[in-house]
Amino acid sequence: MFFQAAFFKSVVVLSIVGFIFFVNKYQNGKINWKQADIWLEAGDFTKLREWTAWIKEKNVIHGKIWFKADSLEQIAHRIELDFTLDEAAVDKLLHKQWGSVDATEKKKWEEDRLLEYRYIDGEKRYFKRAVSNLKLLLNRGGLITDSLASFCLEHTRRVMKATKLNGQPVLPQTFSVEFSLRVNTNAVPNGEEIRCWLPFPKESHARQTQVQFVWASEKNYHVSKSANTHRTIYMSARAQKDRETVFRVRFKFTTLAQYFQLSNDKLKAYDENSELYKKYTAEQYPHIVFSNRIKKLSDSIVGNTKIPHEKVRKLYYWIDDNIPWAGALEYGTIPCIPQYVLDHKKGDCGMQTLLFMAMARYQGVPVKWQSGWMMHPRNINLHDWCEVYYQGVGWVPLDNSFGLQNTDNTQLKDFYISGMDAYRLIINDGIGAALEPAKKYLRSEPWDFQRGEVEWAGGNLYFDQWNYSMQVLN
Repeated sequence: MFFQAAFFKSVVVLSIVGFIFFVNKYQNGKINWKQADIWLEAGDFTKLREWTAWIKEKNVIHGKIWFKADSLEQIAHRIELDFTLDEAAVDKLLHKQWGSVDATEKKKWEEDRLLEYRYIDGEKRYFKRAVSNLKLLLNRGGLITDSLASFCLEHTRRVMKATKLNGQPVLPQTFSVEFSLRVNTNAVPNGEEIRCWLPFPKESHARQTQVQFVWASEKNYHVSKSANTHRTIYMSARAQKDRETVFRVRFKFTTLAQYFQLSNDKLKAYDENSELYKKYTAEQYPHIVFSNRIKKLSDSIVGNTKIPHEKVRKLYYWIDDNIPWAGALEYGTIPCIPQYVLDHKKGDCGMQTLLFMAMARYQGVPVKWQSGWMMHPRNINLHDWCEVYYQGVGWVPLDNSFGLQNTDNTQLKDFYISGMDAYRLIINDGIGAALEPAKKYLRSEPWDFQRGEVEWAGGNLYFDQWNYSMQVLN
């Protein structure tokens, strides 16, 4: 399986990603890309790098084949950055957390994929968040702290009370923020141009209004169209020896909450011939794929249910019960995220969302990705969620990671199945689309866009070469 749609697109980066992860139907001469995929999956990175170096040497620099080989190298490097802990380091962290840990117990955690590891060039390496994830998974800690859960319960109670018309945006919250991205000292040679894309708020949403650009650190900046899948502000600067290169943008926006009370009398039958229905119930390789596993699982969850919002509720409840939140690998290193989630029985917000989307679309319910930042007091962070389309109602927000609220009031408990709080910054309305202007090299995050992207003439700058921050000014 491979990313068919991306192969025919002009955007080089998406073409590259598709070739990396899936069996390549289009062989370039005698180049055995399938063998490269096998080395990548097995962690045979030394063999992979020797092979890609030979491929790059024999082909035109920055040509299609060169880019494929270079991207394989980049993926291997990114996996290494995720799996930084050796066995001794993990044992030390386990001892610090739990005291004496029996070898049999540790082995069971590994077999159950609670303690995540893989082999890289024959050495057992653990995910850098393996131990903290183990604690979360054993305790079912999740994304939502007790204080955030209390805050959201009270806030969503007020949202429901304030909602007089179904889906009416209520309880506006205005934010003034500065987003900054700092490129490490000497990450790029002196005098070279650094190209940077930063997140910028979308304007085409009932839940996000009054977007205002305030200031940018570079005079020559470009704000992309709000209709783009990923909303960006682009700028560039020259690297200076022994100095960080810092990109900043300030903007304001107002967000609102929404709640939809879904009932059979409000919903109409889907127009299955509409472009909207076809687009948002379709597969979207490589992550939204109707594999036999997805088909069987979603059918077993939904059963004989025919009503769309009841299908959605059953899928939501199943994920809430069976897929606890945990810190994630970088998405760009995972061939198919829903498959990974089912294999490991865990996932962060985006992973839970993609699993839900795959199952819902297979069940004939239109759903689209949405993401950006959660802006709750003292809980500002990257976050992903989605929107479900109901004929006769429109797009309705859904957040799997915020889960079922702890209350006996069923509507309030189920709030995040058909509602959204007022503390969101919307940046993206989909995954894996081109940036504006187009990026040349493989993105650090090929699917989502929240932290920014950076590159120069010599290649992409990955997350270990820069850092980012979101500061709320008001």
